[in-house]
Amino acid sequence: MISLRRRLRAATTALALACLLGPLAAAPASAAPAPPAELTHSRRALPTPPSAAQVRTEIEDLVVEAPHSMDGYSRAKFPHWIGQGGTCDTREIVLARDGQDVVADSQCHAVSGTWTSPYDDKMFTNARDLDIDHMVPLANAWRSGADGWDTARRKAFANDLQHSQLVAVSASSNRSKGDQSPDQWKPPLVSYWCEYARAWGDTKYVYGLRVTQPEKDALDSMLDTCPTG
Repeated sequence: MISLRRRLRAATTALALACLLGPLAAAPASAAPAPPAELTHSRRALPTPPSAAQVRTEIEDLVVEAPHSMDGYSRAKFPHWIGQGGTCDTREIVLARDGQDVVADSQCHAVSGTWTSPYDDKMFTNARDLDIDHMVPLANAWRSGADGWDTARRKAFANDLQHSQLVAVSASSNRSKGDQSPDQWKPPLVSYWCEYARAWGDTKYVYGLRVTQPEKDALDSMLDTCPTG
């Protein structure tokens, strides 16, 4: 039986997805887009996942089951990166959000700035050295329930700026992670395990995805690294 807390959370999520999927307001045909000199208009706080205590409760509500088949999977079934207004797409929004002193060209491409990858604490000044990681990878989502979604929901999941699902990280750490779950791969930076587990567990809860038992055990162990008090 779904708890009142989960119904409220689901309603909030539905509203956020509706906002993301809603049509972008069209600019007047006569208005020429102003080239952004700096992405100050796109900067926003990185969504903070819920507390460790709340995520532990959320994880307990998740269905534990074996991974679904990868039959039929394709990244193309999770359309990304989508336009987020003007010439900016989801990737550029996250780069602007997660970096410092980010400057963009007229096409919203980040041409300078400073980024620190939270997975391995490496610093970068070239946006091309960064990947935008899906905290819960698309293939993992497919194996844990997204195989039954429609394209609109997969699109919202792949471009979610409302929750802790997207983060700019070093390309090397993202390639190392691949589509592995926390029982198979953890960030090299141990001090990030707490936030990583909170973000992963909450994302699975928000979207009603499943977990495997080893994955659940790994999340519980990583949450043990969170400060208490």
